[in-house]
Amino acid sequence: MSRPDASPAPQNPPAPPAAWAPPSAAPFGTPTSEGPAPGHPGAAAGIPPGWSAPPAGAYAPPPGYAPPAGYPVVPAAVGGAAYGAAAPAKRSGVLGMTALVLALVATVGASLVGAIASFNIGLGAGREISSRAFTGDFDWGVLTPVRDWVLLGEVSFWVGTALGVWALIQGIVAIVTSRGRGAGIAAVVIAALGPIAFGAVVQGLLTAGLAAGTGIGG
Repeated sequence: MSRPDASPAPQNPPAPPAAWAPPSAAPFGTPTSEGPAPGHPGAAAGIPPGWSAPPAGAYAPPPGYAPPAGYPVVPAAVGGAAYGAAAPAKRSGVLGMTALVLALVATVGASLVGAIASFNIGLGAGREISSRAFTGDFDWGVLTPVRDWVLLGEVSFWVGTALGVWALIQGIVAIVTSRGRGAGIAAVVIAALGPIAFGAVVQGLLTAGLAAGTGIGG
């Protein structure tokens, strides 16, 4: 029995696969830690070579849109102009200054008018008391000659109270909303001390008027 012939050897054997080699250059440029070169178009905005900034209106928001407070501002070179990178407007301090003026009028003005009225009340009442016989009961009739000054003193008290409350509330609003915070703080302090100043001045001038009217002070 004859043996089969062996299979013929291939005439052109396939070439072995070539060894892998890294590309000669990165597809997007070689990254560097120093950033883009000074002459590169995107150097000012920090854009690396091979990249380009999007068009100004490519991602534009609807008209009238403004970023919420506290968000970082995007540079105009990378689309910040489309989002409106304008700084927020500084709030006016008129509210705090108005509260301060009201507090000064309520405290100084009312105290000054009350002091004049109180001295004249004491002066007239003291003269009336000294001209009458002494009794154990107080006679309110001694205020009859000075009723106009009494009315002026009451008006100054109520007007000062109304203006002081107004200045106190408006000063608190100015502090909370940062619309003249320093003036608002001063207005609150002055308005709070207004009743104390008014009472002290009226008491002192009323006593001085009584002393002058009765002749106790010489």
